[in-house]
Amino acid sequence: MRKTLVVLAAATSLAAATVAVPGAAHAQRGFLPGLIGGLAAGAIIGGAIASSPPPGYYYGPPPAYYGPPPGCYWGRGEPVWDGYRWYRPRVQVCP
Repeated sequence: MRKTLVVLAAATSLAAATVAVPGAAHAQRGFLPGLIGGLAAGAIIGGAIASSPPPGYYYGPPPAYYGPPPGCYWGRGEPVWDGYRWYRPRVQVCP
């Protein structure tokens, strides 16, 4: 939609430039309309470009949990001393 607006504005300004051929060069009457027209065209085209969305970024898939492989189970490992007490950590056992 926005690209269409930019193309339409550019085509309109080119068409207006080719149709509006000046007769005689009068600096008193030609400067102000040209300045106003140029500022208006710049504002229209600049506004259409500025309102376009930023480029997209790809962050990758979110983290997911995948269960243990078939046939595996959680069990208790060998006793371990951690400096304060003995405990048996949970370990995954896959035959």
